[in-house]
Amino acid sequence: MNTETIYYQSPIGILEISGNADSIAAILYVNSWKGSKVNEDAIKFNTPQSPAIIQCIKELDEYFSGDRKEFSFNTEQTGTPFQQKVWKELTNIPYGKTISYLELSKRLGDAKVIRAAGTANGNNHINIAVPCHRVIGSNGDLIGYGGDLWRKKWLLEHEGKFAHGVQTLF
Repeated sequence: MNTETIYYQSPIGILEISGNADSIAAILYVNSWKGSKVNEDAIKFNTPQSPAIIQCIKELDEYFSGDRKEFSFNTEQTGTPFQQKVWKELTNIPYGKTISYLELSKRLGDAKVIRAAGTANGNNHINIAVPCHRVIGSNGDLIGYGGDLWRKKWLLEHEGKFAHGVQTLF
């Protein structure tokens, strides 16, 4: 299947969205710590053709406006079985809630896999929709976000505002 890549202007910067007709393979922050490296001045904001990307953009618009708490578009990331298990578990973290890396590893069945779970979390390429931003340090600190910590803070505060009426979490 043909892969399409488009750019989307979000409240937290430009996102590079890749996918095919059926699923989304990546939502990356442009020019972030672990994101896509692109000359922002050269970006063309084309109209997407892929039904999956059209749906993704619609749902991201709804998310950023506070009207969507869960994403329904299909995702398909390439990864090991363990990474797939971690990414699936991330989607079980409720909107407006956070868990620690230790809690994530316990949910995976073994507290000793905390480092591996953190690494898999960091290798998630479908930011926002596979909510790796909802995993924080055991002491409540914001740590380890490939999209840069200010975005993690923004996303958590955004979700907190719509889930609980909270203006600032950190």
